[in-house]
Amino acid sequence: AMDPMEQWTVCLLKMSAFYYPHTQFHRIHGINIRIDPSRTQATRVESFANGLCFSHEPLQPGQIFLVEIEEKEQGWCGHLRVGLTAHNPSSFEILPEYSLPDLVNMGDSWVFAITRNHNRVIPEGEAPDLHGLSQGQGCLSDPYLQIEKIKIPRDKLVGRSRPGRYSHILDDLYKANILPPTARRSRIGVLYAPQPDGTGDMHIIINGEDMGPSARGIPIHRPLYAVIDVFASTKSVRVIQVEYGFSSLQTLCRMVIQKHVVHRLAIDWLDLPQILKTFCKYE
Repeated sequence: AMDPMEQWTVCLLKMSAFYYPHTQFHRIHGINIRIDPSRTQATRVESFANGLCFSHEPLQPGQIFLVEIEEKEQGWCGHLRVGLTAHNPSSFEILPEYSLPDLVNMGDSWVFAITRNHNRVIPEGEAPDLHGLSQGQGCLSDPYLQIEKIKIPRDKLVGRSRPGRYSHILDDLYKANILPPTARRSRIGVLYAPQPDGTGDMHIIINGEDMGPSARGIPIHRPLYAVIDVFASTKSVRVIQVEYGFSSLQTLCRMVIQKHVVHRLAIDWLDLPQILKTFCKYE
């Protein structure tokens, strides 16, 4: 029989609808990558290549591997690359120098190059959005990201700027999710959604927004690891732990507070503990 604490833990997990383990980087990585002791930060210490990283375990269906860009390096052409691979990272005798094209050319790998613009996959038969009006529009109004049967609280998925002197002017822009995909503090993730035919669709998530199925027909009977290529102008990324099911009480409090203030700097005027103010301002 379970003791009361075990029963409560099981109850909480059922309430959360989904439970996934803590995410980290794999011990196998490119020769130019340094992983911190927590295995949640990956930094490319030289050159622009040999920056391949992987999730430490295969992803579960609907589980997102999410990273935040922590540091950029000017002078290189290209940005972060993300995707999935059916290759166990421990099986490589020599790790590919690049995810594109090297890893993809080995087969059973699907990788998407993140660009400053034009990351959205246009469904067949749909006209492209030449003015970018749909991207980010209403993105933050729905507290959940819904991809088929997968539902994830959006708050942790969205990258935001640090509040500054002109935040009261820029806040409307950031609420509309204008932070560029390749910018520092931008958050980018990858997951796969199972399909009725037994395959999976790979989805890239940028700042809480689904870019559409960037690869279809992925065989999901094999373990699939997340691929993070810390390439070119992207120098350092950190893994972000994601909430599933219900949002945390902290997150719900932040959403209520933000609804009743003019802009983020106005949070400083509230009679709240400093730690809560900092959390509400995304500092």
